[in-house]
Amino acid sequence: MATLYQACSSSSSTPLLLAKRVFSLASSPHSFTSGYKIPRHCSSFGAFNSASTSVCVDLKELRSNELVDLEYAELNLMYKISEEVGHVRIRQHVNPLSASFSKPAPVPVWDEVYKDPSLPLMVDIGSGSGRFLLWLANKNAGSTNFLGLEIRQKLVKRANFWVDELGLSNVHFIFANAMVSFEQLITSYPGPLEIVSILCPDPHFKKRHQKRRVVQKPLVNSILQNLKPGGKIFVQSDVLDVAQDMRDQFDEESSVLQHMDDTVATEEDGWLMGNPMGIRTEREIHAEFEGARIYRRLYQKRQLTS
Repeated sequence: MATLYQACSSSSSTPLLLAKRVFSLASSPHSFTSGYKIPRHCSSFGAFNSASTSVCVDLKELRSNELVDLEYAELNLMYKISEEVGHVRIRQHVNPLSASFSKPAPVPVWDEVYKDPSLPLMVDIGSGSGRFLLWLANKNAGSTNFLGLEIRQKLVKRANFWVDELGLSNVHFIFANAMVSFEQLITSYPGPLEIVSILCPDPHFKKRHQKRRVVQKPLVNSILQNLKPGGKIFVQSDVLDVAQDMRDQFDEESSVLQHMDDTVATEEDGWLMGNPMGIRTEREIHAEFEGARIYRRLYQKRQLTS
């Protein structure tokens, strides 16, 4: 997919792009204005209309959930809620080692899931609400397939409803414990595995619970075995201990992986300066709103040498 992270590399949090998303809300038949204090942040766009349109919003007055709505405004997902799915209350902490999550997820019929199952695949482990993948899928239709693995079933159900509402044929979500199901799902996929992302996973703070963290040696091995040469792994967390744990485990594989600090801007301590995918996750938005730092790391699988 000609380096998806480069194709989407412009930061979605810049004032211009954010203002464009505000404009899309203001011009949408479903636009909302409650909670928006006008006019402290203003931008004008003439390309959308014969006349220049002014968009004004005070970002300081927005709540973090409203910032999420702005980030993903072009998808209009808030207006695509089925009566069947309804409101989804997110359970934040799930024990992946419990017996209820020990059964591998059924392997789907890939021809029924994707229009073209031979396309390169990006897998997001712990896909949450799915908005992150839906945005990427919408931007990369026809070039890349996207698969979200999520352990909370209601989120998967709603995300697949959104897939149908958006008419996307290159993204799918599976209710699965990645620690149990990743290997058999990915080895069955007809195309190459090009990107794996693990973004703000459950931290499981207590030391006795850290064995529940998703990044464990068996999963790392499976990712490395199935990732194509030149493929990428993107990890991030707003919890330094979790980010360091992921970093340590992937850094140990230096014979197979290289950190992409030569092509992506990084801080002095080696963490990426920004999200290279072009869109922030919901957790990322909430964490930055609260003043937290996001610790990011991008790896590339080394090319085979003769």
